Amino acid sequence: MAQLTNALKRYTFKASGFNQLGLYHDDCLRETPDVAEALRRLPQSVIDERHYRMQLAFQLSVTKSILPKEQWISYEEDREKGRYLQPYLAEVIKERKEREAWNKK
Repeated sequence: MAQLTNALKRYTFKASGFNQLGLYHDDCLRETPDVAEALRRLPQSVIDERHYRMQLAFQLSVTKSILPKEQWISYEEDREKGRYLQPYLAEVIKERKEREAWNKK
């Protein structure tokens, strides 16, 4: 069952096409208030790298092209580096839930 799940994740990753534009998983998150706060907490160097990837993807989109295959983000690289926002996002969501629980009292 685990192999099937992993194969499905790999297929979904490749089918999304974001790796062909040089984007990581967390580059493509919808910007909710929680995501905006997590982005605000990122170190400046990570924000700069994110902006570069997004500008490159925008330029590729405008020219209707993709990166050369050797520059595509691999599934393993995305799993390793592409979840850079998750620790900050988990913290923001935890704080929001605590605040909501506190306000209910």
